[in-house]
Amino acid sequence: MRTYVARLAAYPVVIATLAVGLVGGVLELVGQAEAARWVVSAFAVGVAVLKVREMVADLRAGSYGIDLLAVTAIGSTVAVGEYWAALVVCLMLSSGEALEDYAAGRASRALTGLLESAPRIAHRLDGAGQLTDLMVEDVAIGDRLLVRPFEVVPVDGVLESATATLDESSLTGESLPVDRAQGDGLLSGAINGTEAIEIRATANAADSQYQRIIELVRQAQDSKAPFVRLADRVAVPFTLGALGLAVAAWLVSGDPARLAEVLVVATPCPLIIAAPVAFMGGMSRSARAGIIVKSSGMLEQLARARTAAFDKTGTLTYGQPRVTEVHAQGMGADEVLLLAAAVEQYSGHPLADAVVERAREDVGEVPSAEDVTEVPAHGMRGVVGGRVVVVGNARHIARETGQEALAGPEAATAVHVAIDGRYVGYLALADELRAETRATMASLHRAGVRTTMMLTGDGTDVARHIAARAGIDDVRAELLPQDKVDAIRTAPLRPVMMVGDGVNDAPVLAAADVGIAMGARGSSAASESADVVITVDDLSRAARAVHIGKRTMRVAWQAIGIGLALSVGLMLLAAAGRLPAIAGAWLQEAVDLATILWALLAVRPSRSERADLRLVTSELGVPSTAQAADTLPTR
Repeated sequence: MRTYVARLAAYPVVIATLAVGLVGGVLELVGQAEAARWVVSAFAVGVAVLKVREMVADLRAGSYGIDLLAVTAIGSTVAVGEYWAALVVCLMLSSGEALEDYAAGRASRALTGLLESAPRIAHRLDGAGQLTDLMVEDVAIGDRLLVRPFEVVPVDGVLESATATLDESSLTGESLPVDRAQGDGLLSGAINGTEAIEIRATANAADSQYQRIIELVRQAQDSKAPFVRLADRVAVPFTLGALGLAVAAWLVSGDPARLAEVLVVATPCPLIIAAPVAFMGGMSRSARAGIIVKSSGMLEQLARARTAAFDKTGTLTYGQPRVTEVHAQGMGADEVLLLAAAVEQYSGHPLADAVVERAREDVGEVPSAEDVTEVPAHGMRGVVGGRVVVVGNARHIARETGQEALAGPEAATAVHVAIDGRYVGYLALADELRAETRATMASLHRAGVRTTMMLTGDGTDVARHIAARAGIDDVRAELLPQDKVDAIRTAPLRPVMMVGDGVNDAPVLAAADVGIAMGARGSSAASESADVVITVDDLSRAARAVHIGKRTMRVAWQAIGIGLALSVGLMLLAAAGRLPAIAGAWLQEAVDLATILWALLAVRPSRSERADLRLVTSELGVPSTAQAADTLPTR
């Protein structure tokens, strides 16, 4: 009860309007109609004066007189003696602000939820195992921290406990809990499960994932879209047209009350309420999907996007080498892989880790090797179970065995293997295409994007191979950062959205009409220069952002259209003398409410979006239970 009273107290004009209505009603009941008219009329004029002061401030700030009709309606109804209609207009104006705050609060629930859930306290463990509570801002890198059951992970860290189960929904949009093992990285903002865990901080609070997201959210909440300003401008011709109709109705009928009856139902509230509520709903929905939109104006740009450009490494691909094929001759593929990994585990080459990881996944524990030697930039040699194993490039194998190695597959790096002086095959390693890449391109085309581009510094053959598998239309390879910027600026179909993740992508993300950063594993430079940050390692969220932008724009225009159509219909009825001022005032309040409720539809996906989601998830092989969700599951 106290909560509702506190909320109502935040809107004193609403309370005063209701109180004046009660006093006026009592005066009418005791036969003091003249006193009731003076009390109500004086209050209505006072509200009009306050509104005029607000209008002047808005005009000085560059906003046009969108409340002119409301003030005129109050003045005209008081002048012709329709003081109860004037009071209803006052209630409409004062309660409209409360309704808008409520609707915006509901639409932005996911955004404010991120802020409210921000971790504030951390529990530090010293060498003796003693706990000390401290502010999150005071946590230092390397501190050992205890996270109690159902607490929020305060900073980014590495799990020290054997296992943990966490809820990462506020970060990734994934509704199911995720399991982590010792040594895994944990993101701040994840909620711990039922068991206390220990972590070691790898970042301070300011550099942790959750704080970066919060800063993006603050930018998003403070933004105002160009579309909203456009709606403000639409109110000006609407106001002039309504005034013209009201004056014409007065002159034709000869009844000054007709002027008031038209103006009462001509308030442009649908214009000034619908667009902000719809945009806040779209940004809230984006946040739930792990997509932080820094400016609500970017939703409009996303909705209109006609070209989508992508970096390759780390964006279209996973950004790390993986063994994609084991080609063996004369012995089993698993044996070749295991023996190669036994030697490679002693190498510092970037590809060696990928070989060892694949062997552990497919075969199991990797045996140790003896007498291991490395020829830098060429290969390795060692003894595994009494067998001499040589691993390296084709030239190294030829020098060690005198045999020519086979040519590896296109767009892949071949690691060749020889055992006891005999060539036995190769391991193909490549930066593997993301599972969701092709489905993402198809989804973008369904959303109205006409051209997809790849902008990469890699060689032409590799780029074309990846583009063909991904379904990319236009391939630009061997580009420097400036070349990427030039490609974006000269793209014929605009607006252009660019998706990237690395430091070298920061300039092109800033140059694009909409820059989208893959922020889950990408660089902070990319995230800072981008307009949209995807906080989960899932490329399909880029297409989801476009669909959300289109849905938001469509709902905003629909809400404005509905509000204007209903208002114009009521104005025509009033001009014809069929709508008393008091009834019109109440009906206009209903029009505002209908507009707000329609704008709130932006927080929900449309049928076409759900159909697109089903297509994407079916291509990824996701179970049907995930298809009803507004977000795609993460891997």
